[in-house]
Amino acid sequence: MASQDPTLLKLHSARSDLKTLLQASSEAQHDITQTEKRFSLYQQSLSTASRRILPLQSLTMSRKALDARITRAVSPAVELLNTFKRTEDLQAKLVTFSADLSSEKSQQRRLEKLVEYVGCVEEVKEGIEKICEEVEMVVQRLQEVVEFVSRTKAADQGRDVRLKDALVTLKVLYEREVDEMRFEGLLDQALLHVQDEFEELLLRMKHRNMKDLVHHHGGEERELGSEMEVEALRRISTTLAANDCMDICIDIYLKARYRRAAKALMKLNPDYLRTYTPEGIDEMEWETLETAITLWIQHFEVAVKKVLLSEKKLCEKVLGDFMEGLVWPECFIKISDKIMAVFFRFGEGVARSSKEPQKLFKLLDMFESLEKLKPHVSEIFEGEPGADICTRFRELEKLIIDASSKVFWEFGLQIEGNIDGLPPPQDGSVPKLVRYAINYLKYLTAANYKTSMIKVLRTQQTWRGKDGSSTDTDETLTEEGLLKHAISNVMEALQRNIESKRVCCRDKVLVHVFTMNTYWYIYMRTKNTQLGEVLGEKRMREDYKGVAEECAYLYQKEAWGGLVRVLDGGEGKGSVGRVVSEKVETFLKGLNEVCERHARGVYGIPDVDLREQMREATVRLVVPAYADFFECYSEFFSKKGYPSVERVKGLVVKAFDGGRLRRKSSASGSLERDVVVRDV
Repeated sequence: MASQDPTLLKLHSARSDLKTLLQASSEAQHDITQTEKRFSLYQQSLSTASRRILPLQSLTMSRKALDARITRAVSPAVELLNTFKRTEDLQAKLVTFSADLSSEKSQQRRLEKLVEYVGCVEEVKEGIEKICEEVEMVVQRLQEVVEFVSRTKAADQGRDVRLKDALVTLKVLYEREVDEMRFEGLLDQALLHVQDEFEELLLRMKHRNMKDLVHHHGGEERELGSEMEVEALRRISTTLAANDCMDICIDIYLKARYRRAAKALMKLNPDYLRTYTPEGIDEMEWETLETAITLWIQHFEVAVKKVLLSEKKLCEKVLGDFMEGLVWPECFIKISDKIMAVFFRFGEGVARSSKEPQKLFKLLDMFESLEKLKPHVSEIFEGEPGADICTRFRELEKLIIDASSKVFWEFGLQIEGNIDGLPPPQDGSVPKLVRYAINYLKYLTAANYKTSMIKVLRTQQTWRGKDGSSTDTDETLTEEGLLKHAISNVMEALQRNIESKRVCCRDKVLVHVFTMNTYWYIYMRTKNTQLGEVLGEKRMREDYKGVAEECAYLYQKEAWGGLVRVLDGGEGKGSVGRVVSEKVETFLKGLNEVCERHARGVYGIPDVDLREQMREATVRLVVPAYADFFECYSEFFSKKGYPSVERVKGLVVKAFDGGRLRRKSSASGSLERDVVVRDV
């Protein structure tokens, strides 16, 4: 029963399992004890190995540190040597390029090779700079390694010797080769060669034919040099500046371009510029001076708008990279300064020379040319570097304005001062002074000079306003009013001169002939002209035409009126025949005297129209009176054989043909060159 009890069966089974477990635990405990003994033995072995390996670890770490130190010193040295090798190869390449440049005939191909040559010079320069920057550091590091190895005995003797040899080699290289490469080697020779090429290329860039520019004002000056030439110059200038040759580069540029610009202008044959002092200009013949001023105007325009503008563009392209663009304006001004100074001093000399009347028109030409050039000068010579040239330009314009104004005002004073107390010309003709003055003023008021003269007068008025010397009348005048006021002053001086000659004349007929001729000349030469418009129609009629007509009437009255009065007088005492004979003889005697004076040119009327009018008026005055007298006493005329009416008319008509002066053209408007200032 017990064996069949389930509880007992479970207990027996558990007992058996516990027994087995305890037995297994006992065996495991035994195994663990054995393992601990083996681990203890291993630990003892590892401790012994560790104590033996520790010195080797320290030695290995020292060797790694030494290797790293040597590598840090040797690697830059190796790289430095490689740079030396590359630089030597480039220097050899320079020699080849130099030979190719010398033998190349094609200009285009030569330029391409020149750019390559300059590029090679830049590479050599960069290589040498790199060597110079690194060699000292490499020597220092290698020196430190050698000292460390020698002090610590960390390397074997062979390595120590090799390191010391490398140090000595680098020191010799540093002390000798580097400086020679920088200052005495192929780089220095290459830079000299580049300088020569720079100068040659600058001189080869020429301006176009200057005479073409003078005769074709609208033509634009072409750019100096091709793109390739400009690029070559720019590369060369940059390379020279990078090699401490900026001063040499600038000096070469200034000399070459000034020489080329000056030579271009010299082709215009500006020999007149050699005479520039006021005294020297006063000694020049007027025709020579007139031509010189005309050439000066043309050449000055070409110099500024063509030559110097081209030089400015070239200078900016070639030297524009220097010092952030601060160098090229100074260089351009140095090139321009001497050229501009030559033109300035001639213009100043003309302005300061004697104030002869005929100079006014050339001074106005100069003024107008300066006005046209003013914006170009301001643009080309802008900024602080060109301030002196712009200032001198303005000063020249002021001198020209002042000289123009003085010449004109002094012209009126000279006319006023020409009152010499002498009678009019013996033939009653128009004085040279009057002809000169009228043509002078006509020329001045023509379209060519009227605007310029108004500008001069307005500028003078503005200056007087600033210094407080202007009057209220001056300030209220318009531009046309200014010109009218100025010309009126001259005309009034001319009238006073004419009146002074009238007063000095004792011949009652001649004085009227002279006045009639003169004022009629003034009226006819100013009629339908710009001068007439300036003076005004009212003044023309009243002051000139009216006076001429009045004098014409007085001339007729004095010269021919007496003949008519002889025939119109009473019958007198005695027989009719005797009285008629006396009157006719007196009439014929007077007629012969008047006709003879006209025939001899004493009472000359040079103007054809005026002479024709006076002929007709005189015929209408004298012939009808004689005809009436002839008809009234015809029986006496037939007995005595006195001249017929037709014969008398013929004598009167012929009187106005004698002593005729060839009329001068009034349409030309040009100055009479035969009158010089000393005649004024």
